Amino acid sequence: MTKADATRPIRFGRIDYTNVWPVFHYFDPAKLRSNTELVYGMPAELNRQLRAGEIDISAVSSFAYGLNADDYLLLPDLSVSALGEVQSLLLFLKSPLEKVLSGKIALTTTSATTVNLLKIVMKKFLGGDPEYVTTEPDLERMLETADAALLIGDHAIRASWRDHGYRVLDLGDLWRQWTGQWMTFAVWAVRREAAERYPEAIGEIYRALVDSKRQSAADPVPLIQEAERRIGGTASYWRGYFGGLCHDFGAEQREGLSLYFQYAKELGLMDKSVRLADWSEASARV
Repeated sequence: MTKADATRPIRFGRIDYTNVWPVFHYFDPAKLRSNTELVYGMPAELNRQLRAGEIDISAVSSFAYGLNADDYLLLPDLSVSALGEVQSLLLFLKSPLEKVLSGKIALTTTSATTVNLLKIVMKKFLGGDPEYVTTEPDLERMLETADAALLIGDHAIRASWRDHGYRVLDLGDLWRQWTGQWMTFAVWAVRREAAERYPEAIGEIYRALVDSKRQSAADPVPLIQEAERRIGGTASYWRGYFGGLCHDFGAEQREGLSLYFQYAKELGLMDKSVRLADWSEASARV
């Protein structure tokens, strides 16, 4: 390790979607002993930066973890998961579902996990083979030339509040209906070389994230109020939204994610099997 490597900050990617807020709300890098630099970005961009080694640790799409699992370690007990409806991963149907299955679906590029979950649902569960096109996340423009449109995150939430008249399918609910399993949409991963070089710093960051998650679960009111202020909606909506998410990553969530990876491999969306490998707290020399 060079002197520059030893002194540079740990670069930590942060998605600003509401579904990760509980893990980040009480996380304050200024309170850490370690020199940590937050890097904000959309999931696709943070996925790319972690893969390229431009950041060391990040919340990443589960699919991105699967593609690069040999280079990453999972931070235990941290995820964005749900058993059923998610309310922020929505397929808006302009045409009947029967037409959509052989029609055109407009996608955004913000989350590889959800895009590939949609492909699994369409092909494996519903027997469809639609054409996929990538566009900006604007519902009306997407549906000008497509039979259905996939919106993710806060774009999906805002669109769901509008009186648009479209049929809406929640991908988390579809996954549960067909598999009975949890679906994990994002995980927290650290590059293996960063875990080896900065064990104390990674351990400190990890404990701060878990502590933030626990505080948010104990008192979700600040999250609800922040969501009302920044995005809109009602306290009742946000209480249900955050209550429907799970930020743990236990045996049931791991089983659901492993099934997702199995289906992705069967459909040729990824070319190898994925083994879930955890970072260990014991490896952090504190």
